[in-house]
Parts: sequence; C-alpha cells; structure tokens
Amino acid sequence: MEVIFVLIAVSLVLAITFLILFFRAMKDGQFDDGYTPSIRILFENQPKKSIKNQPKKSKSYE
Repeated sequence: MEVIFVLIAVSLVLAITFLILFFRAMKDGQFDDGYTPSIRILFENQPKKSIKNQPKKSKSYE
C-alpha cells in the first residue's frame, strides 16, 4: 500500500515539473514560428467562396 502513495507522489512531482518546463518554454518563445511567415508570400492564396456571391436556388414544385 505504501508503494501506491510513493508512486502517486512521484507522478505528481513529475507532472508539476513538466508543467513548469512547458510554461518556461512558452515564455522563452520556444514554440514561436519564425519560418512560416517568411514563406507565406510564396504561396498563392485561394479566394474564399462567399455565400453572398452564390446564386439563390429556386424551389421547383413540379
């Protein structure tokens, strides 16, 4: 039974450690994407189809 308490304590310490490291990496900009904005201009954007520009469907009761 004591082993379960030790394992729970160890897992909580590991989880808190990983959470702190994750927030630290976020603060330091580890996950900022510096590459994609520089190449975005190279790709052609496809125009989005608007609902306003589509013709209205007529109901036929034939």
